[in-house]
Amino acid sequence: MNSTKRLLALATMALAFASLVWAADDKDEADINKRIDASANVLNEIMATPDKAIPDGIMSDARCIAVVPSMIKIAIGIGGNHGKGVATCRTANGWSAPAPITITGGSWGLQLGGQAVDLVMVVTNDQGMQHLLSSKFKLGADASAAAGPVGRDATAGTDVKMRAEVLTYSRTRGLFAGIDLSGAVINQDKDSTQLLYGKMVPFETILNGKVAPPNGSDSFLAAVRKYSSQSKDQAANTEQK
Repeated sequence: MNSTKRLLALATMALAFASLVWAADDKDEADINKRIDASANVLNEIMATPDKAIPDGIMSDARCIAVVPSMIKIAIGIGGNHGKGVATCRTANGWSAPAPITITGGSWGLQLGGQAVDLVMVVTNDQGMQHLLSSKFKLGADASAAAGPVGRDATAGTDVKMRAEVLTYSRTRGLFAGIDLSGAVINQDKDSTQLLYGKMVPFETILNGKVAPPNGSDSFLAAVRKYSSQSKDQAANTEQK
């Protein structure tokens, strides 16, 4: 088999695998609860390593936090990614109930392969939050995005924080770093929303804190509360010193 035929064969198999993975959906409430627990685990594991975590200043000021565990990245000349996660936003009464989301996007390039990536997105200001509440927006177009700095004591550059409405991070094979997700589209996962809440609830209603957190969401919200408040306390202590 020559190299061209081998490449075509690999591409066909990769596309078949991608179609199966991307078509997979939550079948019942237990599946979406597993996604919520996985999102909590990702956040806990990332924040457990201070020198490789999201900076305290960013977590303490976060308007919304979204986690996508095991986003699938497939590349066969034309790269693509697809993942499902959950998001929560800060309200006057604390963090909102979790809202299921999907992320899809693509990139061009001579590449071949696939991998699973854990993704964290931190919405830094009210304008970015409004884009998220719209239930569909494109990173880099509707909302400005930038790869976030890493390290609990690190600070985001003034120019980055002033421009970026969303700071994005990825973890793959144990490596945690900022990632450029320009072009990726964030949507409300309506099917999973119906499973989680027993009916269709608008994205804005959930993220504005107008519905109670459903059973099974405690792990994710506890992790968000822990690291956002912990980071706020640590940031305040740093300023006092």
